[in-house]
Amino acid sequence: MLLVAIGLFVGARSHESADARAFDGKAVRAPSSSRPCGTSRARRAYRHVVWIVFENKQYSQIIGSSNAPYINSVADECGLATNFYAEGHPSLPNYIAMTSGSTQGITDDSGPSSHPLSVPSIFSQLGSGWKSLQEDMPSHCDLSNSGNYAVRHNPAAYYTNIRRRCMTQNVPLANPRRLSARFTFVTPNLCHDMHSCSSQSDTATETKTGDTWLASFLPKLLSSAQYRAGNTVIFITWDEDDYHSSQHIATVVVAPTVRRGTKSRARFNHYSMLRTTEELLGLRRRLGEAASAASMRKPFGLGR
Repeated sequence: MLLVAIGLFVGARSHESADARAFDGKAVRAPSSSRPCGTSRARRAYRHVVWIVFENKQYSQIIGSSNAPYINSVADECGLATNFYAEGHPSLPNYIAMTSGSTQGITDDSGPSSHPLSVPSIFSQLGSGWKSLQEDMPSHCDLSNSGNYAVRHNPAAYYTNIRRRCMTQNVPLANPRRLSARFTFVTPNLCHDMHSCSSQSDTATETKTGDTWLASFLPKLLSSAQYRAGNTVIFITWDEDDYHSSQHIATVVVAPTVRRGTKSRARFNHYSMLRTTEELLGLRRRLGEAASAASMRKPFGLGR
């Protein structure tokens, strides 16, 4: 999750260091991988939003768990939504809900051929301004499962009205140094997203594997020029809590203007995350349930 204004850097006095500037008479630091949050009070336009989506873990299996030390350190350093809920089980309806504002009546995990969706989505709202990064996806916008790539965790592949853009903007995950797209959707593979794979045997192992992956991946985003410029917000969330009835999941908000240690008890869901993203990116239309969902901006210092 923000925003140290670019002007603070460009117009800074020469005697100030690159990482410390004056803001309203107080020192302000550029966000970094070691201190990503609480570095700015500026309220400027955000230019980039990143979602990282993990799999099938209850809130209590993540927050306060010794199996997720890195995620908990980020939650403590940045912001945590303590009352955040998924739409339900299984996975796919949640991915479609968070990107279109509705489950679109989907109740299973079948592939795009079973659920061709010609409906508005965050992807169609942004045109060329999005990227979807899918770990272990064998080819661009791949429409079927392959190894540790699960198409049900790749919502862009389901929207037929963006298929041409999908072929160039839905790509295998590399190690991004630049966050050029306005919106970036990141899906780890089945091992790294805490779902399951042949090398994992239980919830503890699954969680540890995902936590270790994020400890390697997130610092690369936080070290990018875009994040250090103060114009990027990162949401770390889960698709669902598997079969538990509550669907209570963790969601962490990372941004320069998030006060360190922020915890919001307001009730949020994936539609809230979608609405907040639309607001941050200046999209006037609210998709489906996002129109009535609670915004996360004010509780996490992302603007009014």
